[in-house]
Amino acid sequence: MHRNTLRSGALGLAAFALSSTALAGGLERHGYDVDLLFEKSPYVFDSTVIYVMPNRRIKNAVDHSVPAETNLNSIGYSTSADGSENYVDPYVGAKAAIGDSIDCMIDYSEPWGASSNPGRFWAGAKDMSEIEVFSRNFGGACSYKFDAGPGQFRVIGGGFYQEIGGHKEAVVFAPEVLPALGAMLGGLDFSGFSGLGRLEDMEDRSGGWRLGVGYEIPEYAIRASLVYNSRVKYDSIDGTLDLTGVPAATALLETNPLKRAIYERVFGQKTPVTGSATLPDSLELKLQSGIAPDWLAFGSVKWTNWSLLQSVAFTCDGSAAFCGDATGVPLTALDLFYRDGWTVTGGVGHKINEQWSGGVSLTWDRGTSTVTGAHSDSWTVGLGTAYTPTENVELRFAGALGLLTSGESNPVSLTSISYEYGTDLVSALSAELKVKF
Repeated sequence: MHRNTLRSGALGLAAFALSSTALAGGLERHGYDVDLLFEKSPYVFDSTVIYVMPNRRIKNAVDHSVPAETNLNSIGYSTSADGSENYVDPYVGAKAAIGDSIDCMIDYSEPWGASSNPGRFWAGAKDMSEIEVFSRNFGGACSYKFDAGPGQFRVIGGGFYQEIGGHKEAVVFAPEVLPALGAMLGGLDFSGFSGLGRLEDMEDRSGGWRLGVGYEIPEYAIRASLVYNSRVKYDSIDGTLDLTGVPAATALLETNPLKRAIYERVFGQKTPVTGSATLPDSLELKLQSGIAPDWLAFGSVKWTNWSLLQSVAFTCDGSAAFCGDATGVPLTALDLFYRDGWTVTGGVGHKINEQWSGGVSLTWDRGTSTVTGAHSDSWTVGLGTAYTPTENVELRFAGALGLLTSGESNPVSLTSISYEYGTDLVSALSAELKVKF
């Protein structure tokens, strides 16, 4: 095998390719990362920002809700909408060596998220006119390494504390139909109501752990790692269902007695709600090896257990007297119905000279959407460069361009909307500063 003369900084080009997790399915943005543990310098500070620009376009949206008078297609709402928004994926981490055998790191990331604002004037607005999901992750890990054969074996362990939150807005009754509904109910004036419902102030905190192994032969730039990150269970995602924009009297239009009793309690009110969800565990294998002088090949395979997330229901959270017939009954839900995600990446890096290196990668991500949603398969090409002006400073700049494949979404559970989406583009820009000493 050829000895590889790539400096350790240039090996970081593999890290950019793997940062394409920001384009992955489900709610994944940054995911988890312990690569700092493998840095050769005793002390390392790393700061990265990725700007992601998905361009998902929804078309042929149909509102299947009844009665026909309240159907959003029938009153002329648009059958197309923007299905995604641009977002920023930040990361900050630091690593320190403790003696010759132990390395420890801490980091901050935002592993999960979702952002979409198609507005209230599209035919799917009864399911969602705006949604925002955010996360904050504070992690730590240590590794112990020892000689094994021609290289070093490493045992990795750690944990993380995590926060999630967000909001969701949807149309309950289009304001255009509220005057007619008021007339049906004896000439009531509903002109001051928006018809919107909002699930807001959702928030919860939890934690998890990680365990892994690694093996390195630095002489040939060979590295392999296998890391498992645990699932994170959120038992009390508390928030508020704000239906003050919906006239309480519209509950009388419901013919089902149980539903009518529930609507009479929550329409026109702010109701405390709670839900629970389990965010996925994952297992990732990363590989890299020198293949010729100044050339490096790298790749990874990652499994993420997104099938844990099906429908996240929110029910009335309060005393039995307050909730009444609404106790334990889903008032709203995030219908996801995900399947497991798989992400496969491969690429090559090349050292041009003592200061410049470059790399290219190709990533396939299996879409997590099944019967509903727009997370289809994606293919992404990444190009990156690393500039090392001194031994202590490294700058990396990269870009990615990908294809989001086509598909369709259909009504399930509390969802009453169907729509289609074609093959769309996604792009991303990345900048990173790494300081070593």
